[in-house]
Amino acid sequence: MAEKPLKLREVLEVFYPAERWLILKKLRAEAIKLLEALESFNIKGFVHGSVARGDVDEDSDVDVVILQPIPSHVVETCLLVKGFNIFSRVLTQATPSNTPKAHIYLDSREKISVTFPLLSFRTRELEFYKFGGMIGLNELKEDLRVPGCTKRLTFIKPTAYGHLEYPIEGFESEVARELGVSVDVVKERVRVLKRRDEHGRTGLFIKRLLAEGDNFESVFEEIVSKNPPARRRLRF
Repeated sequence: MAEKPLKLREVLEVFYPAERWLILKKLRAEAIKLLEALESFNIKGFVHGSVARGDVDEDSDVDVVILQPIPSHVVETCLLVKGFNIFSRVLTQATPSNTPKAHIYLDSREKISVTFPLLSFRTRELEFYKFGGMIGLNELKEDLRVPGCTKRLTFIKPTAYGHLEYPIEGFESEVARELGVSVDVVKERVRVLKRRDEHGRTGLFIKRLLAEGDNFESVFEEIVSKNPPARRRLRF
């Protein structure tokens, strides 16, 4: 049997200038403040994306996720008591089979947010966060960075001076091993992100801006009562 040709991997070495380290330090300080606030109410959160990996820029977001359902009034009370301002609240559901999520934005530009599920995440959905890189409060305080993937379909591996970067496509199995996720999740993210790059971001199945006085749980119940496809996620 003929041998298959080897697929060579082009690895890019990226060295961070002092300015980039300062941006990372500032964003991580915001993340630590937010995670400490949540932890004071016994809520465990994680920061995910570029702040977890380290490959930040001036436009990077501080995205915090809580991995289990928490009553929304508890999360909101925690944030307000700890001095955060809530600028907007948005309920989303990507597709009828995806878990509905609550998003609380803590600044007018929607650059700092807390997200949590209204139902328990499925295993694959949890792996999506690991795919992008996810880190907890203790690791942040220890100044650790974790590997993860970008929306440009590149894998980021932190180094002392910056990071190593290489394409995901063709190396899905290796990326999955590095991140501790299934190969199927890596392949699915590649498909989704390539489609988004080619056709633009498609609309969410549900995206609802909450009015003052609304709460996430009641709004989702209202949506489910009027929108039969939204009930699909309740069955599993």
